[in-house]
Amino acid sequence: MEETVKHHLKRQLRRLTSERPYQLAAASAAALVLASGTGALLTGADDAPAAAQAPSAATELRDDTAASRGQTRIAAAPSTGAPAASSAAPSASATRVAPDPDLTREPEPRKPPASKILKYDHQVQSTFYNCGPAAVRHALSAAGVARSQSALGAQLGTDEMGTDSAEDTTRVLNATVKGDPYRTRMIPGGAATPAQMDRLQADVVAAVTDGRGVVVNVAGSVTDTDGGWHSFPGGHYIAVVGYQDEGRLVKIADSANPATASYWVSTIALANWAATRGYSA
Repeated sequence: MEETVKHHLKRQLRRLTSERPYQLAAASAAALVLASGTGALLTGADDAPAAAQAPSAATELRDDTAASRGQTRIAAAPSTGAPAASSAAPSASATRVAPDPDLTREPEPRKPPASKILKYDHQVQSTFYNCGPAAVRHALSAAGVARSQSALGAQLGTDEMGTDSAEDTTRVLNATVKGDPYRTRMIPGGAATPAQMDRLQADVVAAVTDGRGVVVNVAGSVTDTDGGWHSFPGGHYIAVVGYQDEGRLVKIADSANPATASYWVSTIALANWAATRGYSA
């Protein structure tokens, strides 16, 4: 009996080694059951190691199968709608914040008013040659600075021949007000060019808007907007203390005659009146 069983088991195992893996697993399991039924008959048999290896192969196959089924169940499971976690860092474009255009935009310069007239303290010139100190005094009083004609005449180097040029009025004005805002503009020709007229208009608007009067060295004659005639063949100094129509008309503070302490002229007429001379603005 024992020999018959052993012979039968050997023949079954030799046949199973040529079968497919899943058949090997099934046959091994069956052999294991049969072997356990015969118990002691297999004890000490030469083929015991082969029988002992069969359950291991079957167990390995079941583990693989269970893993595959588990993966299939995970893949087939319905989505819960929760987003998948990602360990990738956000891109630079995703984290970059667009600049606020209101913070990066350059502020637009404030537009000057269409007209402006400064308050000033008018005074007739104290001597026939003191028009330079009187004009500078008018311009400074519009900026809230009080100076006497005599003190300004000493600074300007004024004498009986008058005040030399607009370079002197610019120098004294900048020595008195803060920030050195004044610049000298010369009009060397016998008549002003359109560019020089435009420059004078822009300078007057800028200075008066800033609260400063403009001092102009003139020569010859001019007619004001009311038809008044003002003539100074040897030269004269006046102050501009206001403008209208965006600077096309300017208000003149004149120290020569108390009857015509102020009047209006066009900027074109003033530019031609200052030809061969200049102004401080």
